[in-house]
Parts: sequence; C-alpha cells; structure tokens
Amino acid sequence: MPAKTALVTGASSGIGEATALKLRDLGYTVYGAARRADRLAKLADRGIRPLAMDVTDDDSMRAGIDRIITETGRVDVLVNNAGYGSYGALEDVPLDEARHQFEVNVFGALRLTQLALPHMRAQHSGTVVNITSIGGKIHSPLGGWYHGTKFALEALSDCLRLETKPFGIDVVVIEPGGIATEWGSIAADTLEKSSADGAYTAQAAAMAASMRSEVNAKRSSPPTVVADTIGRAVTVRRPRTRYATGFGARPLMALRRLLPDRAFDTVISRASGMPR
Repeated sequence: MPAKTALVTGASSGIGEATALKLRDLGYTVYGAARRADRLAKLADRGIRPLAMDVTDDDSMRAGIDRIITETGRVDVLVNNAGYGSYGALEDVPLDEARHQFEVNVFGALRLTQLALPHMRAQHSGTVVNITSIGGKIHSPLGGWYHGTKFALEALSDCLRLETKPFGIDVVVIEPGGIATEWGSIAADTLEKSSADGAYTAQAAAMAASMRSEVNAKRSSPPTVVADTIGRAVTVRRPRTRYATGFGARPLMALRRLLPDRAFDTVISRASGMPR
C-alpha cells in the first residue's frame, strides 16, 4: 500500500507546523502549505514537502491539489488550519477587512475542501479536519468577526459530515483553547489598529493586554497538544466529530452550556479585563 497523503495549511508555524510533523511521524507523506514557501524551509529539512498556497487564491489552491495528485495519486487527510484573528469593535472594523476574515477562515477552507473531495470520494476514504476554536462556541468582546467565522465553520462542518458520510469520508472539528502561538499577539495588533482610538479605546486596551498575556505558558498549551489530538483523530477507525483540546477549552465550553447568556457575558468581560 502506498503511504497515505496529508495536506496541512498554515504549516509555517504553530499548530500547522506541529501537525505536519506529527503526521509525518505517523507515516504520512505530508505537504505543508503556506503563502510564503520560504517560511517552510525548516519543515522541508525534516521531510515535509513545502507547498506555496494562498487560500484566498483559487488558482493557487487548484495548483496545490493538482501537484499532490500528480505526485502521490491521493489525498487522505486535509487539515484546514490556515486562519487568523481579526479583532476590533464591530462598529470599527472596515467591511473589506471583515470580508477578508471570512475569505481566509471560512471560504478558503471550504474551497480547498471542495477541491479535495472528488479525490477522497474516488478512494471512498478520507478525513477533513477543520480547525475552529473554542471561539466557535463562545464569544468575547471585540471579536465578533473572528467568532463569526468560527461559528460558521462549525456549522458548515456539521453539514459536510452528513453529506460525505455515504462516501466513507470523515469530517472532524478541532476546537483549541489557549495555545502558545503567535496568534494572540497578531490578533492584539489588529485590535489596536481597528479600535485603539475612539469610543472603544478602553475596551481595546484591556482586551489586547489579555490576548498578549495568554502567550504566558501558565495560560496556554503547546501546539503539540493540538497536533497529538489531530493525530489520534485521523488514525482511529471512528473519530469523534469534535475534539476540544488545549488550555481552558473544556471548562470554558462547559461553562457556556451551563450559564445563562448574561451570566456568561459577565464572566467573559471580567476575564478579559473589560472596564465596567
């Protein structure tokens, strides 16, 4: 049997990098995709096949899938990890930026899935892994556009799971909590760019400080925690539909289920340091 093939987007750092290495260790032929191929050099040195891919560019995605099929003849695992957090008050964030957030986090993932599915159907096997977040189940101030993408990806994954089941294809959602990556600092930067001046200045300062503090090891888990979870999901015969993993993921989502909306609002606002 030929080695199974996996494609991981957003592979240049953090969760994507750790996942690519995990799948390689499990015996997969792994393609690590990122917009800038030069950032994949360290993965190439470790046996990952680098792939320049922009998930907002259809030609780029088509070329990537075509290359994988030409070289290996199959796609067994697709990990839709590429994404970022665009933060700022809903009133402040320009609609062009809001649309771009959805293009990357939602439409990019689903378009790449569309391109991979015919090959998975032909094999009558495959696993689509969508990285959402606990942010696809809970909400926080100044994160409306980001949370909107993750809530949407959760719902789309559920529909996709039903549609692809007859073809032997699994759809798995991974919901990370606090993970020690550059995500928090990048999101804090976009927040300050959008809402540092104006009506939401005090909220933006508090939220940005909270985001940057999550890089602290005491409030985050290493990316390998998520990679290990993905490794389990793609190797078991019957994976769970969802895996919550990483710092605070399960407690926070349990709290969301238990508390009324306004009580949860209070908890999140206080945890984020929001001014009263």
